[in-house]
Amino acid sequence: MSLPKTLAEDVAKNLVMVAKLLDDEPERAYQYSRVALRLASRVAAVREAAGFASYAVGKYAEALAEFRAARRMTGNSELWPVMADCERGMGRPERALAMAGEPEVQKLDRAGQVEMRMVAAGARRDMGQADAAVVTLQSPELASNSIQPWTARLRYAYADALLAVDREDEAREWFAKALEADQSGSTDASDRLAELDGVEFVDALDPEEAADGDARQPVEESEADEVPSDEVPSDEDMVEPEADDVEDIEPVAEAMSEGQGAAPDEDGDDR
Repeated sequence: MSLPKTLAEDVAKNLVMVAKLLDDEPERAYQYSRVALRLASRVAAVREAAGFASYAVGKYAEALAEFRAARRMTGNSELWPVMADCERGMGRPERALAMAGEPEVQKLDRAGQVEMRMVAAGARRDMGQADAAVVTLQSPELASNSIQPWTARLRYAYADALLAVDREDEAREWFAKALEADQSGSTDASDRLAELDGVEFVDALDPEEAADGDARQPVEESEADEVPSDEVPSDEDMVEPEADDVEDIEPVAEAMSEGQGAAPDEDGDDR
């Protein structure tokens, strides 16, 4: 769907803020996503961004509705793993596990299939099937020495699954392998290793000395009077369009009702 130029620019600015804030300030990212959704609810990229923002703040039912809407618009299956994980988040691991066996999984690229495997293993653990979770993660991708974008997270998930079945020595080995592959720091594998090794981190300064040092520090008047900013974007930050630009845009309530209703039979999302 094409948008008027000014409106398209406003939507893009809000989507940029969603991407920028999603990891560190998910609540603010969520607020920006709602603005973008209100402006352009028929744009697949907007629905997908809104889905990830909702997912990041734990609004799994809302996220699932947005992902389903985006999938209907594009016909792509790349969102299938995160949709299954939303089912887990909503306390329905059996549905997530059923989705792992659907034909849509075969349409995923290698990264998507690895992601689906991790979701399925998580669902197994949610259902109390810890040993089955270990088996689910065993795959050529796990055994490979090649470092791929998913390698650290896959190794970490396997180590965590091993630890859950009291295979501590093997878990330590795989946490170490996860750390070796984790070039971006996406996991806390180093902390888990330290925990298994009994390493305890303490402050270099004595707590009493640190407290005395803090007491001697002068307090600037400007700092004492400073008031924290709101967690949500200010009116100046949010980008709203001119009135003429939104006349042809479907109200978000109507679009959301499409996404949150029963999933269409043909795409099988409701399983």
